[in-house]
Amino acid sequence: MVSQEQRRRQLAREKFLRQQQRRTEARRKARLRNSVIASVLGVVVIGSVALYTTGVMKDDGKKENAGAEVTPSAPPTSKAPDPCEKAAPGSVKKLSWKKEPAMTIDTSAKYTLKLATTCGDIGVALKTSAAPHTVNSFDFLAGKGYFDHTKCHRLTTQGIYVLQCGDPQGTGMGGPGYTLPDENLKDKSLKNNTYPAGTVAMANTGQKHTGGSQFFLVYKDSQLPPSYTPFGTIDAAGMKVLNKIAAAGENTGGGDGAPNATVVIDKATVTKS
Repeated sequence: MVSQEQRRRQLAREKFLRQQQRRTEARRKARLRNSVIASVLGVVVIGSVALYTTGVMKDDGKKENAGAEVTPSAPPTSKAPDPCEKAAPGSVKKLSWKKEPAMTIDTSAKYTLKLATTCGDIGVALKTSAAPHTVNSFDFLAGKGYFDHTKCHRLTTQGIYVLQCGDPQGTGMGGPGYTLPDENLKDKSLKNNTYPAGTVAMANTGQKHTGGSQFFLVYKDSQLPPSYTPFGTIDAAGMKVLNKIAAAGENTGGGDGAPNATVVIDKATVTKS
């Protein structure tokens, strides 16, 4: 006969065994489930890798080769915006003289040239005593309105760095009908065949004493032989205007052409100080 205590112990043991069986079965099912999941994931990963490496996987149907599009193509270059304003009303005067004007300036006085342009005012301190013929000619031409409404026709951005103006025709071929003697070619500023930034000098044909009305403004030190009359120095405000014009570039892309900025001299004035 089984005692009550023995019966209690037997029931407890059977309960324990049932719990152990349930836990073992739960672990077995969990291992099976995890195994199935791992297998499915493995198929997905392997399939994805296979698709990627064969180039079939695409991004919205657009990207067949991800590596080939890591670096985007450079956008096309565009012309720099024109930094200048609309020109003042008026037209270029067609003026010409057969000979150099008579000397009327005071060669011992100081004179200033002001170029009121569509891009801003450019002030130039003139070297009167060192280049009297040139300064006298500018005083004469400015007084006649010769430079008014004329366009600066040339900008160089390679080799030499100048803006060229003073041609009523706007072609580089125009002049006042007379020529000027070369002056001030031994100016102290012209060291090592360099026209320093801020210099204003006369253009010529390459021959001696062939200056006329065309001149150039140097915005960056430029290597040139001392063959072009230096007759003025640009003020700080004028240099800012000149650099703004230069920054817009020229229209050929080759370093020598018409400026992209529409540089028109609305009014040129020479003032005695």
